[in-house]
Amino acid sequence: MLSLRAAALTDIGRVRRENEDRLLLDEKFGLFGIADGVGGLPGGGEAAQLAVDEIAGALHALPPEQEPDLVAIVRHANESVIALGQKISPSMGIGSTLTFGCVRDSFLHIAHVGDSRAYVYLNGTLTRLTEDHSVENEARLRRAKGEVAYYHEANRNALTRCIGQPTPPEVDIIDRPLSAGERYLFCTDGVTRLVPDSELGLILSKFDNPKGAIDEIVALAVRRGGPDNATGVVIYIDHV
Repeated sequence: MLSLRAAALTDIGRVRRENEDRLLLDEKFGLFGIADGVGGLPGGGEAAQLAVDEIAGALHALPPEQEPDLVAIVRHANESVIALGQKISPSMGIGSTLTFGCVRDSFLHIAHVGDSRAYVYLNGTLTRLTEDHSVENEARLRRAKGEVAYYHEANRNALTRCIGQPTPPEVDIIDRPLSAGERYLFCTDGVTRLVPDSELGLILSKFDNPKGAIDEIVALAVRRGGPDNATGVVIYIDHV
């Protein structure tokens, strides 16, 4: 039998005037994740908050035995963020990334839209579970398929999918059986742009408790300049 230990931390960083990151941490219910309000648009914090509220509300409302339809739940959250955007930013809308996981029957079901990330560390290896939905990354994936893809350097980090976009977003779903010893990390790009994957793996291996790990990861991003909000959730999977 497996059990979970989890911890989370968010930091405004050293440059931004507002923290537009939000997080999900509900150990009892098995719900973990992050949302990052889209920079350059008004209402990023409101978009991220509504996104995580909608996800938590929808999953808590389901009977325990019912398998959640994460694509439908995420798309409903998208509609709610669109509606809020029409009120507070009718000309531009509002948006957020959203990457979260819910545990059901020793499986972790992850839903992902945007460029926040989910990782798993096990036996000395850190594996990135999600692909960034950015202009640069989408072009790289298209080129790998033999397609021609160009982008302007100034737009390389622009999102190609987000919560709050006018059309229903394509939602990446990852289903994983949980194993004792696994250590999961959900984090925003305020972390991953400052702390490379190799260091994230070392930190997750170094600490035997999730709080120590996430405290060190976020502190490192801030020490390196903290140009963006930095947020993460760490989950350790244990044998009971």
